[in-house]
Amino acid sequence: MSTRLSKGGRLIDRAHAIEISFNGKRLRGYRGDTLSAALLANDQMLVGRSFKYHRPRGIVASGAEEPNALVNLGAGARAEPNQRTTTTEAFDGLVAASQNHWPSLDYDIGAVNNLAARFLPAGFYYKTFIHPRPAWKHLFEPIIRRSAGLGKAPAEPDADRYEQVYAHCDLLVAGGGIAGLQAALIAGAAGARVMLLEQTAHWGGRAPVDGDVIDGKPAEEWITATLDALGKMENVTLKTRCMVAGVYDHGYVLAEERVADHTPGDGRPRKRLWRIRATRVLSATGALERPLAFAGNDIPGVMLASAVRDYVGNWAVSPGDRTVVVTNNDDAYRTAIALKEAGLEVPVIVDARAQANGALPQKARAMGIRVEAGRAIVKVKGGKRVTGVALGLMAGEGAVLEEIACDAVAMSGGWSPVVHLWSHCGGKLTWDRARAMFRPDAARPPLTQDGSALVIAAGAANGALTGAEALADAAEAGVAAVKSLDLKAKTTPIGKAEAVEEAMIEPVWMMPQGAKASLRMKMWLDFQNDVKVSDVQLAAREGYQSVEHTKRYTTLGMATDQGKLSNINGLAILADALNEDIPAVGTTTFRPPYTPVTIGALVGEARGEIFQPLRRTPMQGWHEAQGAYLEPVGLWRRPYCYPRAGETHEQAVNREILNTRANVGLLDASTLGKIIVRGPDAGRFLDMLYTNVMSSLPVGKCRYGLMCNEQGFLSDDGVVVRLAEDTWLCHTTSGGADRIHGWMEDWLQCEWWDWKVYTANVTEQYAQIAVAGPKARLVLEKLGGMDVSKETMPFMTFAEGELAGIPARVHRISFSGELSYEIAVPASHGLALWEKLVAAGAEFGVMPYGTEAMHIMRAEKGFIMIGDETDGTVIPQDLGLDWAISKKKADFLGKRGQERTYLASPDRWKLVGFETLDGSVIPDGAYVLDAGTNDYGFRKAQGRVTSTYHSPTLQKGIAMGLLRHGPQRMGEVVEFNTMAGGTVAARVVNPVFLDPNGEKQNG
Repeated sequence: MSTRLSKGGRLIDRAHAIEISFNGKRLRGYRGDTLSAALLANDQMLVGRSFKYHRPRGIVASGAEEPNALVNLGAGARAEPNQRTTTTEAFDGLVAASQNHWPSLDYDIGAVNNLAARFLPAGFYYKTFIHPRPAWKHLFEPIIRRSAGLGKAPAEPDADRYEQVYAHCDLLVAGGGIAGLQAALIAGAAGARVMLLEQTAHWGGRAPVDGDVIDGKPAEEWITATLDALGKMENVTLKTRCMVAGVYDHGYVLAEERVADHTPGDGRPRKRLWRIRATRVLSATGALERPLAFAGNDIPGVMLASAVRDYVGNWAVSPGDRTVVVTNNDDAYRTAIALKEAGLEVPVIVDARAQANGALPQKARAMGIRVEAGRAIVKVKGGKRVTGVALGLMAGEGAVLEEIACDAVAMSGGWSPVVHLWSHCGGKLTWDRARAMFRPDAARPPLTQDGSALVIAAGAANGALTGAEALADAAEAGVAAVKSLDLKAKTTPIGKAEAVEEAMIEPVWMMPQGAKASLRMKMWLDFQNDVKVSDVQLAAREGYQSVEHTKRYTTLGMATDQGKLSNINGLAILADALNEDIPAVGTTTFRPPYTPVTIGALVGEARGEIFQPLRRTPMQGWHEAQGAYLEPVGLWRRPYCYPRAGETHEQAVNREILNTRANVGLLDASTLGKIIVRGPDAGRFLDMLYTNVMSSLPVGKCRYGLMCNEQGFLSDDGVVVRLAEDTWLCHTTSGGADRIHGWMEDWLQCEWWDWKVYTANVTEQYAQIAVAGPKARLVLEKLGGMDVSKETMPFMTFAEGELAGIPARVHRISFSGELSYEIAVPASHGLALWEKLVAAGAEFGVMPYGTEAMHIMRAEKGFIMIGDETDGTVIPQDLGLDWAISKKKADFLGKRGQERTYLASPDRWKLVGFETLDGSVIPDGAYVLDAGTNDYGFRKAQGRVTSTYHSPTLQKGIAMGLLRHGPQRMGEVVEFNTMAGGTVAARVVNPVFLDPNGEKQNG
């Protein structure tokens, strides 16, 4: 049985006992335990059930590679499914429950699948669930949906909080083992800004447990001294419990820090997501031990040899009183020696190699441990826990030569460097035949934009598996990182570990090598998804030659551990079945995150009321104080109108319009999108984005522009301002700033990645105020500071200077049809300028106006509104904007789409104006009726209203809309349907109802 040893345990504090709960059973542990260590210490070997066959599953590993021991952690608002016991720090009061079983862990009815395993091979669902067709919806799908998933999703909102942090560094070192510590020490001493992140709660990696001796002292002493040295360097940041999840282009790194996972409810954020921009990344992430494939290797009590060593050395936990060790390399002998030194029994070490005569095997023999070379485990005996093993010849077919009673098996199939971070940005791998592993290919690293290596691998992550090799390799990698940063490496102590002679590994992918089908059907590769050796061989026979296809057909490596233990063994079995070399088969794609990242950490504070925080302009408080009625515009709340006592909203809107037309009005236009586009190729870029030419726009001038999507439909419009030879400012609609900025970046990053263009969304960096009306110039002249005369600042120009002592950029543009200036100032000056305008305009009748007044005034002028005149099916030509489409440009986004027959048809609905004969207002969305009825019995339509208002200026109802052959039908009377079921008659007119020659706006 597994139990707690009376002595040892370098990571536990025996003075502080804790109590945890597993499936309602109270268990005892110590501070410093992981949940898996506490479970094993209480002889809880059975911890879960596999996904497909519901076979009993126990703890296999001691780290993030664990495929089996996943639990529902916590309860109520702190419930979280699929948490690895091996990476969960135990704390007093921890509550955990096993998953994927019914009615109980010990007696799971789903285990009946195991009895039918021979009828449920890899890919059976692809062949089974297609006939009869009606059975999918009513039989197969409901069953599959009920069976899918492992843990239970929490029903209550998360009680914890999460936060996000941004950081920059010269060198990010992922992994706090001896290799990471050594490399960080070298880089830190050279003056580099270093961030050293370790995913566990402790430094040093495997070195202390493996008994490494560095500089003549135990590894733990060297680790402590190195940490002291690093801690004194102000340019070095040290973080434990911080897992580097992924490395992305341009040195962008995501890391998740477990801040209060082990201290829930203490007020701290549970997790912290680090968004790091690193010039270089050094991957010192170590290596993972591979399991061996033999019959029954999934029975609880069969564990990785390194994990057994960890539990004994770190937490003083024995997985069993009698442990059989099976291996194809010398490293596993360290486990046998550690068990023996702890007073436990090792009946035999089963070594698949023909000879085992290295220093470690000799030491094991000297301790009285029996070593059997050339032997294999034919099968493991037991059900819910190991009871024994049957041994045979490695070169045989599975004949049993001997049976040995035991309660644990420690297996080691060699080591695989953790190459995930190296591979995330395109780093390539090479097959190291001598050590039977894929390791980073130094000749093909992930690259930065300048062609240098972005990621540098070090230590075991680079294939340097022993302590001596890891330190030497890390020192070399640290110096290389320093040089790549244009720094000079200083004289720094380089740790030297004592070398231990180890014989070469002998690759073993199946044990015994000639195992019959009955044994291969019990050799497990993917423990969580129940993928066997026989499944991969079947996939090969059925024509799946690509490792990626085999992965999806068998689900190999698609479980929550993402194949950390299974992938290399699986592709080796596939290579053998295809009679190919392992490098020819290749590896599956490594994608971030390395281990799962909590959704809460990715979301951070963006939930509840601040899931999408409402945006406020600098003048928002002023608007609210004046009693403004606010309406939602995207994530903004803009003043709809400013009603006075006793006024309806309609009356307030009419007052604001008439005052602006007669005197002067102020509009808070800060919400308009503002995007800076800069660079040598900026003009070329904007010419592709807009339908008209922007590269020819002179500095100091403004130009109205249209944007279309690839299909040719109008998506946004706005005024473009040329600020300098290489810089343009693009205005967008209020709700379109983020969308258009994302659109720009999509094209720059995915299609025109080699164009030298920089974009920045500066919408919230500037407050913008429209001063509109015939007396607008008088108000600005009273403020003083800039010449805003017609001669100095004609329509569609801009100038920079000061107004009332405030730095400003003044644009002579108009959306109201009146003499208008739009003034942009730094956001911090927005309210001050607004108040100065209100004070200066008092004698001229200044009055703020809201969005509804703006909409009506632009409709009186015939200006279109994105979202009103457009609905995703409208092209510029429909709106009479042919003049804004260049006839000279070879191409722009949407040009080819607009040439399609449907969009070039002369029968498309075109923009016109409508005036009701009786002066009433046409209902919103009303259709222009046509003769006849459609297939559904409704009157046919030949057009529709897009914008409709009562115009206080013209004292009648006006509307803009789309009508078939509209521009050719001026003066014709048409009928619209009404909500009451009747019709209203209107005359087709020019959509420009007011000042058609633009005399007012040009004044």
